[in-house]
Amino acid sequence: MLDFQKITPSMRAEFEAYLLPLKKSCEYAFTNLFMWGRQRATFIDGYLVLFSHFDRRAVYPFPAGQGDVRPALDAIIQDARERGILCCITGLSQENMGLLEQLYPGKFTFQCDRDSFDYVYNIDDLADLKGRKYQKKRNHVNKFRSLYPNWCTEEMTEAHLPRVREMTAQWFDARQKMDPTGNYLLEQRALERAFDHFEALGLDGMVLLDGERIVAFTMASRLSNDTMDVHFEKAREDVDGAYAAINQAFAQYLRSKYPDIRYLDREDDLGLEGLRKAKLSYYPDHLKEKCWARLWEESDED
Repeated sequence: MLDFQKITPSMRAEFEAYLLPLKKSCEYAFTNLFMWGRQRATFIDGYLVLFSHFDRRAVYPFPAGQGDVRPALDAIIQDARERGILCCITGLSQENMGLLEQLYPGKFTFQCDRDSFDYVYNIDDLADLKGRKYQKKRNHVNKFRSLYPNWCTEEMTEAHLPRVREMTAQWFDARQKMDPTGNYLLEQRALERAFDHFEALGLDGMVLLDGERIVAFTMASRLSNDTMDVHFEKAREDVDGAYAAINQAFAQYLRSKYPDIRYLDREDDLGLEGLRKAKLSYYPDHLKEKCWARLWEESDED
């Protein structure tokens, strides 16, 4: 079996040398690899090979790197056989699926999952909110500014984290009361990891304040050479326009700080109707398709 190692924040520079040149989905952001689920990694012939345990399922994200990927894929297939598990490869683009079919003709079945597609926005669209289609968003921002004339934004630092943690706890408490059957444990754990390793993960964040009170916050990290991945965005539900206000302000901040960034990946909608409607209302530049492949084995006929 492959010798997969636990991912730690100290590995960020090494991993990003493989990840940043690629235009992959949010699962390939180093911060997400560290925060979510139980992820392990190794390196094979110029490729970063991942083994992920998430939601009680073991999968292999498509290897990240340059050059001939066949040795890495062969190693993944053999590792799954030795572990006695299904070989399921995730994070596939159309190009990846074509390559798998070319290398292993007829051996994989493929399926795409619309609920997992990433919403990718032009950063200028979110920063400027120009045109008639963004009129409602501008109205929300303006309403917030009129209702809370003492508003301001600040770049998030570790000094903000105690108050951000407090606001986060209140947000989850309120959300749990609205949705008693909802399971927010994984997201809470991911956020705690982000807070605990804020600087080591290279996170950029912003807080939106009404006076001294934090009413919203957001955090992101670099996904590729021209894309930032927005990991979290939380706002108090009783503060009208807070989500729209911090969304625009953070886009403006990132654009100013990183002139090479063209896109913001705001991740998926989990198949939630309300979240999908909200993400579509900002008119994404494109959706990043994500598919998975399952290896057919002769033993499957038994």
